[in-house]
Amino acid sequence: MADVAESERRILVAVDEGEESMHALSWCLKNVVSQNSKDTLILLYAKPPRAVYTALDGTGRREDPSGYLFSSDILAAMEKYGAEVAACVIEKAKKMCKDLQQDVKVETRVENGDPRDVICQMAEQLGADVLVMGSHGYGLIKRAFLGSVSNHCAQNVKCPVLIVKKPKTNAFSK
Repeated sequence: MADVAESERRILVAVDEGEESMHALSWCLKNVVSQNSKDTLILLYAKPPRAVYTALDGTGRREDPSGYLFSSDILAAMEKYGAEVAACVIEKAKKMCKDLQQDVKVETRVENGDPRDVICQMAEQLGADVLVMGSHGYGLIKRAFLGSVSNHCAQNVKCPVLIVKKPKTNAFSK
């Protein structure tokens, strides 16, 4: 165990708005990061790409300026909102790090793109020793339709991947 405390690990933790990723971060801080270690925790938020909307209205007329679905003001507001969400998620994650592991070194990254691709690229680019991420725990059908970011990363990232599942709460166990 002494080797773990003295080694310098780069632990990449993928965070998003969901409670699953915050549970994974909390679990990581309690079980992976050791006290007085030289570990660096890298918090990564992948801003999903903006949805592409057609410049045509419902009738398909391009020549009518009212045919555009979104003005530049609305697109700017959507971009601003996305940046605010990213900042909020990162701040919440940094606060959790400070509360649970005051001496851990924390770096943050906010990248644009499909979370599956961004997480895999950043794990490689940042030289992560381990990738930690949460799991929504979708069943077979939901996973088939929605896809699984954690499954994609587990299959494509070269470093070890730790997928943390949030325990299911049972309404009868109270």
